Amino acid sequence: QVQLVESGGGLVQPGGSLTLSCAASGSISSINTMSWYRQAPGKQRELVATITRSGRTNYDDSVKGRFTISRNNGKIAVYLQMNSLKPEDTALYYCNVRPYVGMDYWGKGTLVTVSS
Repeated sequence: QVQLVESGGGLVQPGGSLTLSCAASGSISSINTMSWYRQAPGKQRELVATITRSGRTNYDDSVKGRFTISRNNGKIAVYLQMNSLKPEDTALYYCNVRPYVGMDYWGKGTLVTVSS
């Protein structure tokens, strides 16, 4: 069974940077989009950023200009470069892979805490 494993979370001060990584443990065929979601305490999971197979990206307004999503199709990996972090970015960040056919794959999450 293919698993997605996120890494790179941690504690960072406001204004700081982190890079999240997500890699698949096996092969996933016909990937459509790869995305990052986040869920803050007491809130619903929300979409942060998406990248298509062709490299087109889309961001939530709250992270535009601060976060950058990228992917490595050959390795089935997706990254999230996060700059100018704010306390409101504190959340559990999840990786998502959506094939053209079949169910989505989800990681278990990596915690990002932005605090002084």
